[in-house]
Amino acid sequence: MKFKILHEIKGRIRIHIFCGRMSCKEADILQYGLSCQPSVTMVKIYERSQDAVICYTGEREAIIKCLQRFSGEKVSVPDYIWQNSGREANRYYQDKIVWKMVLRMAEKLFLPMPVRCMAACCRSSRFIWKGAHTLCRGRLGVSVLDGTAITVSLLRRDMKTAGSVMFLLGIGEILEEWTHKKSVDDLARSMSLNVSKVWCLENGREVLKDTKQVEKGDQVVLRMGNVIPFDGVVTEGSGAVNQSSITGESLPVARETGGYVYAGTVLEEGQLTVCVKETSGSNKYEMIVRMIEESEKLKSNAEGKAAKLADRLVPYTLLGTALVYLLTRNVSKALSVLMVDFSCALKLAMPVSVLSAIREAGTYQIIVKGGTFLEKVSEADTIIFDKTGTLTKARPTVVEVVPFGTENPDELLRIAACLEEHFPHSMARAMVHAANEKGLTHEETHSRVEYIVAHGISSMIDERKVVIGSYHFIFEDEGCHVPKEMKGRFEQLPKEYSHLYLAIEKRLAAVICIEDPLREEAATVMTMLRKVGFDKIVMMTGDSERIAGSIASKVGVDEYYSEVLPEEKADYVKKQRTAGRKVVMVGDGINDSLALSAADVGIAINDGAQIAKEIADITIEADDLSGLVTLRAISCGLMERIRRNYIQIVGINSGLILLGIAGMIQPTTSAMLHNVSTLIIGVNNMKELVDRT
Repeated sequence: MKFKILHEIKGRIRIHIFCGRMSCKEADILQYGLSCQPSVTMVKIYERSQDAVICYTGEREAIIKCLQRFSGEKVSVPDYIWQNSGREANRYYQDKIVWKMVLRMAEKLFLPMPVRCMAACCRSSRFIWKGAHTLCRGRLGVSVLDGTAITVSLLRRDMKTAGSVMFLLGIGEILEEWTHKKSVDDLARSMSLNVSKVWCLENGREVLKDTKQVEKGDQVVLRMGNVIPFDGVVTEGSGAVNQSSITGESLPVARETGGYVYAGTVLEEGQLTVCVKETSGSNKYEMIVRMIEESEKLKSNAEGKAAKLADRLVPYTLLGTALVYLLTRNVSKALSVLMVDFSCALKLAMPVSVLSAIREAGTYQIIVKGGTFLEKVSEADTIIFDKTGTLTKARPTVVEVVPFGTENPDELLRIAACLEEHFPHSMARAMVHAANEKGLTHEETHSRVEYIVAHGISSMIDERKVVIGSYHFIFEDEGCHVPKEMKGRFEQLPKEYSHLYLAIEKRLAAVICIEDPLREEAATVMTMLRKVGFDKIVMMTGDSERIAGSIASKVGVDEYYSEVLPEEKADYVKKQRTAGRKVVMVGDGINDSLALSAADVGIAINDGAQIAKEIADITIEADDLSGLVTLRAISCGLMERIRRNYIQIVGINSGLILLGIAGMIQPTTSAMLHNVSTLIIGVNNMKELVDRT
């Protein structure tokens, strides 16, 4: 790639790329290709100027060589990367605003007044028709005010005022539409499907494949907790599928042989084999956009109140206009009231504030599915944490495999990994990783695997029943026993580790000791959460009292509960809400899904189980819990911004009305100042709520 360095500091370089005119698609391909380079941490492409800003790690010479060797033609980019990037939309709206302003200036400079009057009359028909249509439906909306103001201006032959009002209304509409679309698209992209590998059925055996290698007609095996990666027809099995992200249905739907499933939905129960019918990533993206556009979840209570208040103020604006005219018999003063309405500013400022806050959260890798959840986070006083993968690191490690028989520890680890590799849990990943590090191949020798939420796994290997899971599941539910000669070893198991129990034919075969280290930032985050207003912090876990007590004392929570089942977590959340508390639940596993649904706001860890992320209202980056503090700061900042919006809108517009009634400003000036102030408030609402310094 040919380029010139424009500016650089350590870890950051800005270059100009010599490639002729760069298209949006080429810019997206370039951004994707560069972002895939190991040393590159961030890329931003400016297609108009053909510049790129690249942040990197390592030595300067290494990134220069990397850029010199780079070729966009060799990059294989998934279609949905450039189809749904949003770059085309941004260019479209930028061009639209520029052309509108250019045409406005050209009209004023070159067109004679009669032609400008005719053009104004033609353009006014859209606003007048919209206002009349709203009025005919028995509603007094903002469009009625706009139509009335333009009509009165035309009747008075005040083409300058009419033209200015229509121009500013047009710019406002473009800005509002652009901001809304960009925010929705950003949110939809972040919610879009992100599944890298799937199990495919080939010649009667399951093979783990990259999703890019899957083709139409392939058979994909899905188990409980899996996100369905492709549209397809069920060819075997039965299960309950959560389709809320696509259809909005709150309850899972049954799917059996012959049923159709959609990409992005989640298998909550059962096991399915699906014949792939559609592999395109854009299908799910488009459905998510439609779902967001139609969903009431996108709107916070503040937005709803603002919209209702705006509509309620319209009759008072019309009444004020009539009263001013009756008292003064001055059309200009009456028009000054009509040209300034609170509704326009209220309806523009509030949605822009909320959508901009959602977009800002996304820059911190916090995915918020609707404005109402930001509002609820700002009001919350109680936060409940799961332990494993949430307060502890999402990458636990196997420390030791303690055998309780003649079997080799490596063979026991191989069996455990063979069963666990199908399920999305941090403990399962730890066993699979440990087996891979030892070079233990674990071919599919077992029968169908049954997963019991928050308990364990059951299957058959060589006609022997094998179970792996918690103490409660192995010894109480399954009735397994410890060999008599091994009871001394069992009692001397290391206390500092979490334990998973493997039993074969109801006899304990091994205890797998797993180190589940606490996140370094956990205790600090708890302190910060108290400072930002959470007065009750709780930890709930399925682990033993010993492990739970140790973690709770290190973190500094107010309460903790051990050996808790999923339904007990949900019951606790419901009790807190019944007591009048506003509850946030933070978790990462399948066993947290009930509690996530029951809370005022459910927050999932990004690399946790897919079903947890699907059910949760918000998803945060897995590497750092301080995202919770940032989320609280954004949500509280949003509510403060909305409060200021009300004060600014009421203050500015009231002042303009008084100045108009006093005759100190003309209707044209009044309309211009009103629209300019509305746009300024709207643009100001796009600024970041949290200072990154």
